Amino acid sequence: MSSRRNFIGNVASGLAVMAAPGKVLGANDRIRVGVIGIGARGTEITRDAMACPNAEIVAFSDIYTARLEAAKTLAPNAKTYLDHRYLLEDKAIDAVLISTPQHLHCQHFVDSLEAGKHVYQEKTMAFTVEHAKRMRAAYTKAANRTVQIGHQSCSSGQVTDAMNFLGQNILGQITAIESHMYRNTPRGKPQWSRPVFPDMTPENILWSKFLGDAPQREFDANRYINWRFFWDYSGGNVYENLCHQLSFWYKCMNLQIPNAVTMVGGVYLWKDGREVPDTMSVTMQHPEDLLFSWSSGFGNSQLGAAEHILGDEGSIMKSQQIRYIPQIVNRPKAVEIVGQTKTAPQAHMQNFFDSIRNSTQTNCPFDVGFRVSIACRMAVESYRQGRTMRWDADKEEIV
Repeated sequence: MSSRRNFIGNVASGLAVMAAPGKVLGANDRIRVGVIGIGARGTEITRDAMACPNAEIVAFSDIYTARLEAAKTLAPNAKTYLDHRYLLEDKAIDAVLISTPQHLHCQHFVDSLEAGKHVYQEKTMAFTVEHAKRMRAAYTKAANRTVQIGHQSCSSGQVTDAMNFLGQNILGQITAIESHMYRNTPRGKPQWSRPVFPDMTPENILWSKFLGDAPQREFDANRYINWRFFWDYSGGNVYENLCHQLSFWYKCMNLQIPNAVTMVGGVYLWKDGREVPDTMSVTMQHPEDLLFSWSSGFGNSQLGAAEHILGDEGSIMKSQQIRYIPQIVNRPKAVEIVGQTKTAPQAHMQNFFDSIRNSTQTNCPFDVGFRVSIACRMAVESYRQGRTMRWDADKEEIV
């Protein structure tokens, strides 16, 4: 078999036992895991999975040969593949972790569910509305598959605290959520920029597999490694960080897809060929009579990341800590409450595995990922088209 078709490393002897995918777990409820996309983020979630009891990494897939070689240091006995479809053919694999560029999520997600696997899908779940609908159809069809979307804060202890504050009816009417995410990097080191190495060539990277259904073009190592810079493959920081801050409150408050979204900004700092903005502001008008605003930039980290939920009787302030602060004008005798719930190590990954074993809903289920994906796409379309985008709920289309 050609090495470009199926790049195989060492094979674990334990893989000889075959089972119906996702239906029969290994001894002691062991979950056998394959990883699709073993770059920086894929390596992080692989380590999370390896830290969970009774989870075994048995296969990797990536379109870049160097990453498959590096993956062997994580799990020396795991199989390795250049084409994810051959990984999915292995019936010994119960679940897959998908951590590929955003424009490829749909294909990998749909293929994995159709192969009978449980799926941990890194954020943002869907790249476009069309992709979100295709993923929903596959998820609906695979009714007994467990899906966890990679918004890790949905498994944090702060969810418990936030739900407690919201459930006490101590905020009054919430009309606004103000959020932001700012960071900085040393001079001369642009945010997200990665070096192009000499071995990043058409011989070592399956370029056609990277492009997927994106516009066809000649091989470009810079576009491959710095895919976050380009609209063909990336939603920029909206898909990298706004999605996380949305998902927490979409889960806790069950917020629906916005009626309208406006985004402005630009490439103000890093003039390095990137198309996605480094400074931006997004406003989202939600059907719950609530305005969710978010600002972000890569040129100053003073403000950090935080969210402020603003009600006429109180506020929730969330950053490294979460707390309730009363509006004294309406609750003169109320006192501040500080959240105390801790977050367990690898909480989000552990929840995924526990949900597979117990057939329970994950902390970040498909529906949260779907709504967040649409809101994020509306923001990107607003920026690119220079106008407010609206959601037609009946047709399920951005207009």
